[in-house]
Amino acid sequence: MKIHEELDTVFGEDTTRPVTEKDLNDLQYLDCVLKETSRIYPAAPWFGRKTPEDTTTNICGQNIPKGTICIVMTYILHRDEEVFSDPEKFDPERFSPENCIKIPEYAYIPFSTGPRNCIDFLDVIRRRTVDFGKQQLFCLWLTFLPIVCIVRFRAVKELMEKKIIEKNFLYKWLEPILGSGLITSEVSKWKPRRKLLTPCFHSKILRGCFTIFNEYSQKFVEFLQEETIKEFTYIETPLTLLTLDIICETMFGVRTGESGSDSSQFVESFRRINQMYILRFFKPWIWPDFLFKLSKDGKETIQHTQIIHDFTRNIIQQKKNRYLNDLRHHDSEKHKALLDLLLEKHMETGELSEEDIREEVDTFASAGHETVSISIAWALYLIGLHSEVQMKIHEELDTVFGEDTTRPVTEKDCNNLQYLDCVLKETSRIYPAAPWFGRKTPEDTTTNICGHKIPKGTICIVMTYILHRDEEVFPDPEKFDPERFSPENCIKIPEYAYIPFSAGPRNCIGRRFAMMEMKVIISSILRNFSIESLDARDKVKPFFYITLHSSLPFRIRFRPREFQKQH
Repeated sequence: MKIHEELDTVFGEDTTRPVTEKDLNDLQYLDCVLKETSRIYPAAPWFGRKTPEDTTTNICGQNIPKGTICIVMTYILHRDEEVFSDPEKFDPERFSPENCIKIPEYAYIPFSTGPRNCIDFLDVIRRRTVDFGKQQLFCLWLTFLPIVCIVRFRAVKELMEKKIIEKNFLYKWLEPILGSGLITSEVSKWKPRRKLLTPCFHSKILRGCFTIFNEYSQKFVEFLQEETIKEFTYIETPLTLLTLDIICETMFGVRTGESGSDSSQFVESFRRINQMYILRFFKPWIWPDFLFKLSKDGKETIQHTQIIHDFTRNIIQQKKNRYLNDLRHHDSEKHKALLDLLLEKHMETGELSEEDIREEVDTFASAGHETVSISIAWALYLIGLHSEVQMKIHEELDTVFGEDTTRPVTEKDCNNLQYLDCVLKETSRIYPAAPWFGRKTPEDTTTNICGHKIPKGTICIVMTYILHRDEEVFPDPEKFDPERFSPENCIKIPEYAYIPFSAGPRNCIGRRFAMMEMKVIISSILRNFSIESLDARDKVKPFFYITLHSSLPFRIRFRPREFQKQH
């Protein structure tokens, strides 16, 4: 009766009107019913883990031997009388907003828990893709929410050709961090903003970035020279700090050391937000913002968001002070930073507010450093596993640079590094930095994609990670084979079958910038070092966050190159 009353409040007597995302948010009692159902009868009544093979594990004072199988009995856990009094009673009110926040973390886990979710989700999508054979798309239900997963290039092509560019509610979760910037904004705001920012990525402007790319790459090489005495180096955090330094100087004209902000704190905060964002995806009970803010994850996200905003606010203030004093950090003829343009539009024309500026600085600082650093990390990892690929890269570098390990990389050099280009593209095929992107079908009409009628306002997820493993396009897709992207093979790849920078008009505005930055950094590293990755691919699983991370830290051994032995 209560469900019927709620349905009547939301829909009236209209029994055929399509359900919208807003309707789902309004059906709060039904939400409680579904959660209570999953408490009493969880679809997955158990899940397993195994303790590490190399050490005993202490859990609640008990020493668990190495390699022990552990089973979490969700069915029993959900009947803990300390948490759920009278546990066999069906009582949806347990999950009302006022009661929900009293439930301890990990006492209710109908969808499993922990970071393993992120691996398992990729496995689920891959299994479904196999189950549906050559189907271009399929529907995956996450509790009450249907999600259309697009996994083949023909469906992506139709989605793009229909100019479906509105993003879905998953991007709304990023708005407290990024505001309504280029990534998260609705189409009406995105179009003029994209037009405004595009000139910042013109070829002439990008050429001015090479000096900065080279300066920081050389500093990174000096850091790695000290690492050569070690057995291995955990590479991800140093790379992230490197790319943050580069994005701050190229895009904002500010050196992080001069801004008064702690870049390492910024990196750690963004890493945690990255994790908590996708974990929220697997916890539908905290999808509503007001419940998320009350949760432990939500409170931690708010703290980390403040750190990110303090960092970017300091950058904006420093640049604004220089602007007001007419002390530009870069000569306009050499390099005009994106923040220069934003401040001009704010100070001289009033076209942008201070909030608009902060949104874009937050967006570029966050997305601009993260995607590049993880792409470089995956590339070094794969190169370190494949000595024959590394040898070819070294041969190409020697052809272009000789034995000069310090000469700055030029735009012409980047164009000549064709095999390295293939290696980077193949890396982004296997491990795309952005493993998915979302769209939403129009609210006013159904959409036909590959013969399937998609209802109004449906969430569509393009699974780039799966798309890049289409055996019809990429035979033996798990094999690392840079030759797939040689000039003669590259032209055979169908449109939209390879989209590491998203696709359509809302693709990555900084894709050329990112490729040039990666080439300069990796070529600088490999001109000086030979590298070896210490963990095989069956040990290093991809983690499905906003960006694609690894289940283990990348352990890479760096050793100085010995030119004499190679010639």
